[in-house]
Amino acid sequence: MTASNAELVERARRVMPGGVSSVNRVLPWPLAFVEAQGAYLTDADGKRYLDYHAAFGPYILGHNHPRVNAAVRAALERLDLIGAGVTDLEVELAEKLVQHIPCAERVMLANSGSEATYYALRLARAVTGRRKIIKFQGTYHGWHDAVLMNIISPPEKIGQKDLGSLGMLPEVVDHTLILPFNDVEAVHELMGARGDEIAAILVEIIPHNIGIVLPRPEFLQALRALADRHGAVLIYDEVITGFRHGLGGYQGICGVLPDLAAFAKAMANGFPISALAGRAALMDRFAPGGGVLLSGTYNGHALGAAAALATIAELEDGSVHRHCFALAERLRAGLQALGDELGLTMKVVSFGSVVVPYFLEGAITTYTDLLRNDTARDVAFRKAMCERGIFMIPTALKRNHLSAAHTAADIDRTLDEARTVLKTLA
Repeated sequence: MTASNAELVERARRVMPGGVSSVNRVLPWPLAFVEAQGAYLTDADGKRYLDYHAAFGPYILGHNHPRVNAAVRAALERLDLIGAGVTDLEVELAEKLVQHIPCAERVMLANSGSEATYYALRLARAVTGRRKIIKFQGTYHGWHDAVLMNIISPPEKIGQKDLGSLGMLPEVVDHTLILPFNDVEAVHELMGARGDEIAAILVEIIPHNIGIVLPRPEFLQALRALADRHGAVLIYDEVITGFRHGLGGYQGICGVLPDLAAFAKAMANGFPISALAGRAALMDRFAPGGGVLLSGTYNGHALGAAAALATIAELEDGSVHRHCFALAERLRAGLQALGDELGLTMKVVSFGSVVVPYFLEGAITTYTDLLRNDTARDVAFRKAMCERGIFMIPTALKRNHLSAAHTAADIDRTLDEARTVLKTLA
């Protein structure tokens, strides 16, 4: 007999802390998934959901994409984990990444976005001989001590350290300096005063972990100029933006290039892999004799590499991005029209294949603008949509993702359900 949502969640809680393998997966009701296909998920009770969460973003092609899965099966039949030398799949993938990512002269493969940003910071500190880094309020770069802070901070924590976990080393935390995103003057001021201490400027180039806050062109240009002037390393976190918004990441759209960039998520349509890409003069320090260690038993695993190659092949003609971007705009415009019609304080933002409904008004250019968001209404909307079979993670400010598997009919159904839900909130 198949276990129910409630039964599976209760079993999980008995053997897993909180019943989940990652704390941000906890939901306000028992929910366990047993199938994922295309744009849809099925839970243990047999309920089917149209999925906009997409596991926080990896699924640009949709769940269980047949050609990606076929490539993984083919790889598994002839390769697994070698752990010495290099495989043909690793070489082919690295060549593809160098081809498509503007800043990439060299590439190193790992398994998660957190690993990629960790290695980027280690490399920056090694080549500069400095310790301090700059991070921006509202950005997320993984679980390690140097960056797990000042993400979704309460108002009273703005301007001070807001740590994401107990057990973080103070001597690591103290070397991270927090600035407001998009604030050119603040970066100029800090770099003018302490530029010779800064090893790296690390920026989530679109802070998608708080929805969609687009970087001002002059902000990115200032980061590039200041990094050059003071000898710091400019690092883009493209873990979410990479491959979802374009094969070259957002750097291929904005034209302002970093020294290093971290990629993961949509690169392999859900299979675990990440990459650190960047200038040869820096990346070659990872080579034997270069003095900087990047190692990992599972780095460059055949399954992740095969999935990434197959995913990139699907994206190369541009049709997937055109499809996703058009559907995202259709969803954005439809939700905004509903909010306007019902007199709701609501601002729906989209970029590329990501859509975020905020319950606020006015411009959104930095984290503090989001403090105006009506969190209770935001969560209520998402929770009610989930109850109606439209899975939008019920956490305020989080993004929704379109994939190649979504259709215009899916968008129309979503808007029909949203009309009913928003009427109850109006």
